[in-house]
Amino acid sequence: MPKSESARRPGGKFRSGRTALLWASTAFCLAPVPARAQDFTQAIDQFFSTHLSAPEVVQFALFTGAMSAALASALWLIRERGRTARQNAVLRAKVSALNTQVAKLEALATTEGQRAVIWEDRDQKPVIIGTLDPRSGAPEERSAFLAFGRWLEPRSAARIDHLVAELRDEAKAFSDTVETRRGVPLEVTGRTNGSSAVVRFESLTGERAEHARLALEHGRVVDTLETLQALLDSLDAPFWLRNAEGALAWVNRAYAEATGHPNSAATVTDGTELFGKQTLEKMTAGREADGRYRSSASTVVKSDRVVFDVADAVGPFGSAGMAIDKTDYDAMRSELNKTIRSHEETLDKLTTAIAMFDENARLRFYNQAFQKLWDLDQSFLDSKPDNAMFLDRLRADGRLEEKPEWRRWKDEILAAYRAVEPQEDVWYLPDGRTIRVVANPHPKGGLTWVFENLTEQIDLESRYTTLVRVQGETLDHLAEGVAVFGQDGKLRLSNPAFARFWDIEELLEKEAVHIGEIARACRFRLGADEPWSHFAGVVTGFEDDRSDETGRCMVGDTILSWMAVPLPNGQTMITFVDVTATEEVERALRERNEALESTALLRTRFIRHVSYELRTPLTNISGFTALLQDKATGPLNQKQSDYLGYIASSSDALKLIVDDILDLATIDAGIMELDFQEVGIEPIMREVASGLSSRFTEHNLDLVVRVTPDVGSIYADAERLRQVMINVLANAADFAPENTVVTFTCEQKEDGVSFRIRDRGPGIPPEALKEIFDPFETGGKPGRKRGAGLGLSLVKSFVTLHEGEVKIDSSPERGTEVTLFFPRVPPGARVAAE
Repeated sequence: MPKSESARRPGGKFRSGRTALLWASTAFCLAPVPARAQDFTQAIDQFFSTHLSAPEVVQFALFTGAMSAALASALWLIRERGRTARQNAVLRAKVSALNTQVAKLEALATTEGQRAVIWEDRDQKPVIIGTLDPRSGAPEERSAFLAFGRWLEPRSAARIDHLVAELRDEAKAFSDTVETRRGVPLEVTGRTNGSSAVVRFESLTGERAEHARLALEHGRVVDTLETLQALLDSLDAPFWLRNAEGALAWVNRAYAEATGHPNSAATVTDGTELFGKQTLEKMTAGREADGRYRSSASTVVKSDRVVFDVADAVGPFGSAGMAIDKTDYDAMRSELNKTIRSHEETLDKLTTAIAMFDENARLRFYNQAFQKLWDLDQSFLDSKPDNAMFLDRLRADGRLEEKPEWRRWKDEILAAYRAVEPQEDVWYLPDGRTIRVVANPHPKGGLTWVFENLTEQIDLESRYTTLVRVQGETLDHLAEGVAVFGQDGKLRLSNPAFARFWDIEELLEKEAVHIGEIARACRFRLGADEPWSHFAGVVTGFEDDRSDETGRCMVGDTILSWMAVPLPNGQTMITFVDVTATEEVERALRERNEALESTALLRTRFIRHVSYELRTPLTNISGFTALLQDKATGPLNQKQSDYLGYIASSSDALKLIVDDILDLATIDAGIMELDFQEVGIEPIMREVASGLSSRFTEHNLDLVVRVTPDVGSIYADAERLRQVMINVLANAADFAPENTVVTFTCEQKEDGVSFRIRDRGPGIPPEALKEIFDPFETGGKPGRKRGAGLGLSLVKSFVTLHEGEVKIDSSPERGTEVTLFFPRVPPGARVAAE
């Protein structure tokens, strides 16, 4: 600015002085102290040498205050800088000391044998320092080391995870001993320092390692013992521990419950024994003898007698024992053995050959059909040969077909032992038999061999096929018409005669012709009289109880006799026979038969009438003869007595004939009734033999009676049984040669008794045997006393009424033997017997 202009402004001189003062103050603050004081003094002198106005004085005051404050601030700043420098020096000394200490700690931490894990903050990753002995198996890698379960024993890893979690969450310090998977013990301690958590792993050596190992082993033993006790407590079998003195030291829950105590402690305190004194003495003797005892013992548990399988053994602590309830086991084993024996007995009765081999391929069971099929020695089978030996034996005996590669074939057969599903094969034997072989594997090893003889089945199938062909050819050439219909009414089978009878050859050319179509075709030709509507109802009906139906029908001039027969599976067979030519013959035969029946009826009535009419005069003749023979009537000469004897014997013979005729008539009429009662066999045989003894003596015959001791009695009509025996013995007396023996025996049968009368007579001709039981038949050869031929006819009738049987075995060389079989209790006598 020009100097003239500056002088014209008011206060210009002060402004220039103020400006100089400000620059001087600034220089004073920025310059060094000696220079600053000198410059400031010069500025002051310059300022006070200038005349100031009032505003300038105010400005100067303000400036002076500001400068004073700045000066005070500068002085305080200088002081604080000095104090800060001193503090920095102290801190540098501390940092140096701490660095020295950290170096020492790092040297200590990195010493081999210990490793620390430090968590500074929950969100930060932990710091790991130090190393452990490589023999411990601890990994060096950080993440692998923190995965404690990978290198620590599982129980130790789980425990350390839990302790570390408590340390970090609850600042709970810990100290524990863990074991690595290699069996090395480590000491683990956990502490907190402010917000940090530190876990230190330290390898142990010397006595500390041994102590830690023992502590771990002790803990393992205790855990194992507690686990075993928990397991034993869960069992239903009583278990006990005894000390060296033999007193109870511990029992499980089952033992306590069996002895009636609430828990193990109460049982041990009371010393209650489960078994009696004798059993305990046997257990003690067994332990002292060989250190163990094993047997069965019974005791009472909850009022029930229970059988236990007891095992007791000596140990370092004392002894331990267990009792297993085998009451149900014994019952089940007994039942199983019964079932197995029953099954084996059942299998033994089968016709199919069965053999069972155990898991060692040795024969365990075989049935009789198996032995019979292969014709093997009993001793060989009882030696329990293995399966390979069995096959070799069959090959050696020539019972198996020779194979080109025998060993390979045998290995294929024995491979069934390794199979899961049943194996099946067919063996063709050298003797022509075909055997179906099934090998059924057992779940627990072994095989069941089933040998089914298919020879007869194959033969039957072949014969069946042949038979079907023959039947087909036979049906085609039959004169009778045959048609088989299914349940749906469709024709299944027919022959040419059927189509020819009904004139439906064209209709039957179609397949599966329905019976309705046949009915419509026949109705068109025969009208309403055709029978096929009825046949359709028979074939397609729903009756549960179907039965045969027969009838006749007219087809033009032909008479057909038909029969509808139900077949299995709901089928129906209808047969048709042309009876036109035989109708007249049948009519003639029918008329003749009616005439014969009328003649037989007339004869029967005549015989019955004559028999009844003969009884009255016979009774009179017999009565008067007996009266004349009585001495009270008067004396008779010898000739008169002989005549009267002839009359009496003839009357008795005629009376017997009349009685026999009446019996036959009664039987033929179906009105004969038997009086069943218990009859002793030996007494009635002796009675009949005694009654006929004079007749046998008359002809010098010996009658020998033999009865087995256990023959007992039967239910029969005693009178008719006696009559049967008399008639047969009388025949034997008439025909047996003189000076011979007639035997009369009786023996026990399965469901009755059998009487046998045997003589040495001339026998009965074969042609006469066919009619020997017919009325009025005498066998062709007369005996000593000729009868009416009714005796054996009555014998046959009376035995048949008893549900028995008569047999005659006769020949000229052996004589005649008559066998009479009577059931022990005939069906008609069951009610009376009960």
